[in-house]
Amino acid sequence: MKWQRLLSFALIGTLILPLAACGSSGAGKEAESDDQVKIVYARGKDVTGATQKIIKAFEKKHPNIDVEYREMPADTGTSHDQYVTMLSAKSSEIDVFDLDVIWPAEFAQAGYLVPLDRFIQKDGLDLEKYNDAAIEAGKYNGKQWTMPAYIDNGLLFYRKDIVKNPPKTWDELIQQAKRDQGEKGTKYGYLMQAKQYEGLVCNFIEFVESYGGKVLDKNGKVAINSPDSVQGLKKMMELAQSDVVPGNITSFTELESHTSFIEGESPFIRNWPYQYALAQDKKQSKIVGKVGVTQLPEGDEKSAATLGGWATGINKFSKHKKEAWEFMKFLNGPEGQKIAAVHGGRAPTYMPLYDDAEVKKASPLFADKAYIEGVKNAVPRPISPQYPEISDIIQIEVSKALAGKQSAEEAVKNMDQKLKKVLK
Repeated sequence: MKWQRLLSFALIGTLILPLAACGSSGAGKEAESDDQVKIVYARGKDVTGATQKIIKAFEKKHPNIDVEYREMPADTGTSHDQYVTMLSAKSSEIDVFDLDVIWPAEFAQAGYLVPLDRFIQKDGLDLEKYNDAAIEAGKYNGKQWTMPAYIDNGLLFYRKDIVKNPPKTWDELIQQAKRDQGEKGTKYGYLMQAKQYEGLVCNFIEFVESYGGKVLDKNGKVAINSPDSVQGLKKMMELAQSDVVPGNITSFTELESHTSFIEGESPFIRNWPYQYALAQDKKQSKIVGKVGVTQLPEGDEKSAATLGGWATGINKFSKHKKEAWEFMKFLNGPEGQKIAAVHGGRAPTYMPLYDDAEVKKASPLFADKAYIEGVKNAVPRPISPQYPEISDIIQIEVSKALAGKQSAEEAVKNMDQKLKKVLK
């Protein structure tokens, strides 16, 4: 920011200080003013420059609001912990911040977020134009706590020079993986993320949901113990224990799986949207121009893709909630999301943007019908303040099942018992 603007803020601050001292504008209370206001937006590092473009466009429309971009650590765990430390101290140093899609319930229950329903209703926002799963991920106890910023979701990538018609079901995938293993120098038939970490939970959710199972029901009650969940886990075990995956598949994260795929070692991989751009990178990939994408295979019920991505919330202790909402509305609305898509490559959660010519031009994925269907089929992970404990339980029990140490029925029963203790 230029020194002249800093001087202006200093003068304004000097003028309004006596009034502020006489008022009751403590942390958590909104400062209503037509004067120049500065808000702070916190999010992870953005190497694309899209965030600054969004801020510039917003400030042009709202000349009385200045937005400072505060860069948070790239590591989401570290970023999470810094937010918790800051907000548990009731700090008002940030106003708007990005949240991983698995955080909203935790932060809402802790009292760190402003409920957005009154803002949404007042401004007449049509939430039906947003991705359903991304909206649901921001709900807790009947209230909307975040707005979706951009989305990630599980997808099936395949070698177009090997696979002519991508599989529609998991059974078809297994058949094709066996048939195509070894074609054009491939070593495996399928790649996934099966290490005991969060990626394993994402893969598990996709299998279970595709067969009609759920970890929690709509009321947040444990619902894992069902024949559908067992069937989903059995299909996951069938793949993970087969000869079509690497023998050490239980050590594979995104890094190991995407590296193997761009080395030309498999005709199929389950991964996130970034896989497409990586496969087209001539400096790294041996399969440039040979990759197609489609939605994940169906089970007995449907195709299901685990929701990833980020949402945005307002700090409960912000002194500028009104201005914070104006920025958040722009950031996550059609204008902000279009800038993020065109200049940052971020997949919109505002679904009409997939019909926008500039958005389609920005990435082949955004114009791909199969990709858009995959986005529509995204399902959130269990929405609960206790999500970290839920994830740990799933990781442990599914890992045991994939390692052959317990049956699908035993794994599901153990998850049911342990989850009920956590969520009692």
